[in-house]
Amino acid sequence: MGEIFSMFIAAVLINNIVLAKFLGICPFLGVSNKLDSAFGMSLAVIFVIVGASIMSYGIYYMVLVPLGIEYMMLITFILVIATFVQFTEMVIKKYSPGLYKALGIYLPLITTNCVVLQVTLDNIANEFNFVNMLVYSFAVPIGFMLVLLLFATIRERLETSDIPEAFKGNPIALVVAAIMALTFSAFAGLV
Repeated sequence: MGEIFSMFIAAVLINNIVLAKFLGICPFLGVSNKLDSAFGMSLAVIFVIVGASIMSYGIYYMVLVPLGIEYMMLITFILVIATFVQFTEMVIKKYSPGLYKALGIYLPLITTNCVVLQVTLDNIANEFNFVNMLVYSFAVPIGFMLVLLLFATIRERLETSDIPEAFKGNPIALVVAAIMALTFSAFAGLV
């Protein structure tokens, strides 16, 4: 149980996918203008990562390995991810048109979000058992969500702050992201 907890804390805080590995920067910068859209994107990413990880893990160990075609792993995982993103997009479009409009182009871009593919590949590369795979596949997007929500909150406050003209918009956002990365690096000795 301690190993699972350590894996969860490490994936959320210490090895945060955005601030430590610098993956998922496009939605991090693109959807973080408003807290509502950041929260919606985070939920969509959690659903896609967990679902794609379960499917990819099952396909890898039940189809690719028995057939001896492990080299098809990358293309198979990309197809699974694309399918989950399309399903997520249809559900959001039907049940939350406002969120669908707010996410705009960033929703279909989850397909190319390198975080999703990285998690599915990490599950296989680290030879996780099913429980470890589930914990890791849930912890990484929780870390993504944490950082995205913190960043969106800060960006909303920056909109009403007195900032020099040269720093308005993306420049100050990148400065804040750098400070957040430094802050999260302090968790390195935690586990």
